[in-house]
Amino acid sequence: MKKQLAAIAFCSAMLMSSQFAMAQAYRPGPPPPQQQRYRGMYDQGRHEGWYKRGGRIPPSYRGSRYVVTDYRRYRLRPPPRGYQYIRSDNGDFLLAAVATGAILSIIAASH
Repeated sequence: MKKQLAAIAFCSAMLMSSQFAMAQAYRPGPPPPQQQRYRGMYDQGRHEGWYKRGGRIPPSYRGSRYVVTDYRRYRLRPPPRGYQYIRSDNGDFLLAAVATGAILSIIAASH
């Protein structure tokens, strides 16, 4: 009988200690690292508020890489005199003044 009581006491002690071990506070680990990928010219805060009607396109985006000369291919109207289309990295077209870079309108890409 003493062996049975000792075994029951031992098992009870083990059960109680396992419950205390399981009752520890949950602390989530660090978030998973974000995959780095190339982002468009207006992602990651690089546009600094200029990507809107009335904003000004930075000079680095007025180069031949972004200027659209074959606007008919994209079914765009011819730009007014003194304006040109600039294509953003996400496919939007910006109608901007050649001299100042002021954005007259933004034509959303049809993805």
